[in-house]
Formats: sequence, C-alpha cells, structure tokens
Amino acid sequence: QVQLVESGGGSVQAGGSLRLSCAVSGNIFSITSMAWYRQTPGKQRDLVANITGGGTTAYADSVKGRFTISRGNAKNTVFLQMNSLKPEDTAVYYCNVRGSVLSYQGLNPLDAWGLGTLVTVSS
Repeated sequence: QVQLVESGGGSVQAGGSLRLSCAVSGNIFSITSMAWYRQTPGKQRDLVANITGGGTTAYADSVKGRFTISRGNAKNTVFLQMNSLKPEDTAVYYCNVRGSVLSYQGLNPLDAWGLGTLVTVSS
C-alpha cells in the first residue's frame, strides 16, 4: 500500500514563503512523475507543478517564477517552495505520485494522492 504524507502548510501574509513536503512510502517499483495540485471550495483540482522521474519540471502560468518543485535525494520526497505568496494562492494543496507498484500479480499502475495540506495567504 502506498502512502503520501504532506506537511508544511499554514498561514502566511502576502509576500511570504512556505515550503511544502510530501513523503511517499510503500511498495513502489518506479515513479514516473510527482506533482502538486491545489483546490479551492467549489472548484476543480488544478495542477500547480510537476516533476518527472528525469527531473523535467512544469508549472502553471500563475505560479511561474514564484514556486519551485524539487525532489529529495531519496527520490521519494517532493517539495514545493512557494515564494511571493498571494491571497489567490490560498487553497488545499495535494501531492500526487504516478508510476508503478510491485505486487504478487506483477506491476500495476500507480496514481496516488495525499490528503492535502491547507495554505492560507492573507492580504
């Protein structure tokens, strides 16, 4: 069973910074990508930043130049450094991992989510 544990959310004033962390554990065979999404009440969950197994990154236009996604040395941890935060960045942030898991049946696809961490930015 794969588990994702997020941390680092909280409240900050506009212009401040936060660093989110997500640690992935379980019988993971390979990781294709890790990503951060965010969601506000009544709206869909949107991609914030993505990093592939090879290290290629991609960002939503709204966070380019302010947010940085990176992976830890152990490759099963992903971080989101958020600088110059704005009130519109307020949301629940979710960690996502895609790849494959090893079971007695062989390899199965992996698409797992964390429970989310709340980020609140006040003006």
